[in-house]
Amino acid sequence: MIHQDKLPEEILAILNAQSATELDRFEVPPPCFLAMQGEFVVVNLEENFFRCRFPVLPEQLNPFGYMQGGMVSAAIDNTIGPLSMLVAPPNVTLKMEVSYLQAISREVKHIYVTAMFIKQRKKILHFEAVVTDAADDITFATAKATHYVVNSIKDN
Repeated sequence: MIHQDKLPEEILAILNAQSATELDRFEVPPPCFLAMQGEFVVVNLEENFFRCRFPVLPEQLNPFGYMQGGMVSAAIDNTIGPLSMLVAPPNVTLKMEVSYLQAISREVKHIYVTAMFIKQRKKILHFEAVVTDAADDITFATAKATHYVVNSIKDN
């Protein structure tokens, strides 16, 4: 199911050009993106990057009042994932390495994740991402991800 009201026109155009049969099997954007209240801010398919915005929600905070690292990683994965669907056939994450550079306090209203497709070698895809504030003044985290193109995504 494609949530057309949650996707920018640039993404919808590509998804609509792909096989409708294949798309009926997937939920785009995925429920985890919607649960985190993610928004696509910049979609630049010519340069292969996305920028998404995620609110820092109270339920995402650790006991110290900072955004929990797993939630930061989820925001990164929720930005790289949709980008990966547009630059290559169906693929899955093999590895994602995140470096946390600065804690994200509850005073930060939104984080911005910019994900970039770097290269493809056969069935291996490489992505990088950076997590910042709105003005790109503070870098909270960086990430590198490796994806693998699969032959098909099987139903569970």
